[in-house]
Amino acid sequence: MPHMIFPKLLAAAALFAAAATTATAHHGWSWAEADQIELTGTIRSISFAPPHPTLEVEAEDGLWRVELGNPNQTQRSGFVEGEAEVGDTIRALGNRSMEPDEKRMKAVRITVGDKTYDIYPDRIQSN
Repeated sequence: MPHMIFPKLLAAAALFAAAATTATAHHGWSWAEADQIELTGTIRSISFAPPHPTLEVEAEDGLWRVELGNPNQTQRSGFVEGEAEVGDTIRALGNRSMEPDEKRMKAVRITVGDKTYDIYPDRIQSN
């Protein structure tokens, strides 16, 4: 019987390692370029669902996915449900995906109307 336990433990360890790698790849900044860009467009959808609130933003070059901080961090910035609506113009400062064909960014600051929300104040690069 003990010889049957080892393969199960090995399989469980492999699944755990794969899950940890996926979580690490999703979270953090390893998927994003170091330099920041500014994106301006129209909000097409808003989601406050975990793991990260997101905005779909229609810009001149197409539809972008703008990821914010985790729900608590985004809320601390003051950006909560009702602060923006579909159709609003937004300006986002953040780090875009390293994948050239992927229109995705992690926003450090967003501006809707005359209100600015610093999602990651310590990561905002000044020019």
